[in-house]
Amino acid sequence: MHFFNRINLETPESVELEYTLAGIGSRAYALIIDYLVLGLILLISLIITIFLSYQIAESENFLLINDSAKLLQWLWAIEALIAFTIYVGYFVIFETIWQGQTIGKKKAKIRVISDDGKPTTIGKSSLRALLRPIDDFLFIGVFLIALGKKEKRIGDLIAGTIVVQEEFAAHKYLNFQTTEQAQELALKLQIEADVARVSPENFAILRRYLQNRNQMISEARHKLSRKLAQQVKNMLELEDLPPETTADCFLEAVYLAWLIDKT
Repeated sequence: MHFFNRINLETPESVELEYTLAGIGSRAYALIIDYLVLGLILLISLIITIFLSYQIAESENFLLINDSAKLLQWLWAIEALIAFTIYVGYFVIFETIWQGQTIGKKKAKIRVISDDGKPTTIGKSSLRALLRPIDDFLFIGVFLIALGKKEKRIGDLIAGTIVVQEEFAAHKYLNFQTTEQAQELALKLQIEADVARVSPENFAILRRYLQNRNQMISEARHKLSRKLAQQVKNMLELEDLPPETTADCFLEAVYLAWLIDKT
């Protein structure tokens, strides 16, 4: 029995990804945390504005009353603009920098991605943030998530995004044999290297090679494996490969480490 909906996405690089949709519970938990953080930031902004308003009011002896009133109006108008910018900018900035996660989403272990499986963009995150008030109004977004097959709110539908759990179905990718040495090296790479530097595009190339290498003639295979290993080594900013590690073993290890990183 599956308590969460699963979805298969195929990237432009022909890499098939399987995800579990986040669900209302996880999304609500993330949103509560995000709104608590947002509330604290907005409260600080409000306190600053009240303090400035008080200072202006105390300065009425030095200003004309009309000028003081206009200044207060401008001050609160600016505060409203700042509050809206913080509200929208919070989600846009975090989802862009943290690849689809905010503070709440990181705690709930969920992430926003594009419909094609790629990380969300600043444009899509902006659309989601701008449409969030509509989704929050009368819990419209909750009803759409509950009733929709892909659990999308209005912001997701228009921006072309989806919210998924932080998991990675490695078994769908690992349809070839790997050595024990590669598995041990993969765990070391998780600690010593930033495997996130390997983009989905490069991962797709690596996957194609590892799947098709047994069909290649020996000379071509060794030449290609060395070339790929050198490129990946530079990508990960490693000085040298571990001793007695073949190019194929290194590529297998990077492949496994990338999958572990996405789990």
